[in-house]
Amino acid sequence: MNLNSREKSKEMAKIAYKALDDKKAIDIRIIDISEVSPIADYFIIANGNNPNQVASLTDNVDEFLGKAGYECSHKEGAGANSSWILLDYNDIIVHVFDKENRGFYNLEKIWNDGKEINIEEL
Repeated sequence: MNLNSREKSKEMAKIAYKALDDKKAIDIRIIDISEVSPIADYFIIANGNNPNQVASLTDNVDEFLGKAGYECSHKEGAGANSSWILLDYNDIIVHVFDKENRGFYNLEKIWNDGKEINIEEL
């Protein structure tokens, strides 16, 4: 399958969403930042209930995207008791928080120039 860049990032966002949903992530949001930043096309933001679920969610995203042929170029925050893990796949960036830190950092508000979309819009 030969996808153009925008189709590729949409496909990656769908896969990441499915991986998060598969492990019962809370409040999964997709923000299209392609018009406001060159760093990526989409942010996918979600949270888990505790550090173990946060780790499980990011492991699942890594597994699903890896099976689809996409590699994580950069990972931050992974480790015991992680409260925020970032997975950078260049075209998409996945942020998984615990509940407290998601509210504290409030990326949805910081990136409100981007367009929040739902999974059906991809």
